[in-house]
Amino acid sequence: MEPATLLLLEDDPVIRLFLADNLTADGYDVLVAETVEDAGRTLERSRPDLAVFDVQLPDGSGLDLLRRVRASDGVASRLDPTLPILLLSGAGEELDRVRGLERGADDYVVKPFAYPELRLRIDAVLRRARTRVQLGTLRVGSLEIDPAGRAATVRGVRVELAAKEFALLRTLASAPTRVFTKDELLRDVWGFRAAGSTRTLDSHACRLRQKLRADGDEFVVNVWGVGYRLVDGPPASGFPVRSP
Repeated sequence: MEPATLLLLEDDPVIRLFLADNLTADGYDVLVAETVEDAGRTLERSRPDLAVFDVQLPDGSGLDLLRRVRASDGVASRLDPTLPILLLSGAGEELDRVRGLERGADDYVVKPFAYPELRLRIDAVLRRARTRVQLGTLRVGSLEIDPAGRAATVRGVRVELAAKEFALLRTLASAPTRVFTKDELLRDVWGFRAAGSTRTLDSHACRLRQKLRADGDEFVVNVWGVGYRLVDGPPASGFPVRSP
């Protein structure tokens, strides 16, 4: 397999050099940028497999560049809206992480960080991205999910989903009928290290379930005390279930 190409957007020269050297030593091809403007130009002329954006930058915010990438059409702007993006930030409060992930980040790592964990998170995001490409359109009964196009339809009718609602659906659809624990989903979809007392997952699952309902279809099932799974039609017996 060809080595993955990463774009590293980081204005701190010490951190930038440390990450570039270590990621290169671990087999990645690394492109570096110090500013939002530099990173934007690199993204337009190159096609990295993943980008790591610092949030606080001298000429703007990595969040703004993230929003620009996700809003692009992939043609006129020459930016890839499906580019996997990991945010690297000194702001580690739950609200900061939620804002970053809601704007379309695939993961969020807080400074100071341990390099081995960052590398594993990069590997995990790349692995999920490659799996999406290999799987193509996912189908669960009358539900179809297009990971590349970030679109979902039920009986041919498009369902409008927010970014994190789609990310949750995409994760559940990667293994239909499997029960994903709350800790797994909060880690993989929101980047949380522990579930804690947050109701973010439950509220998103509830909205997602309501949006997917068509002619009585039930897709998102809350397995009481465990987590969530995706099913085609009425949930099978074996787990106590309830609506989220």
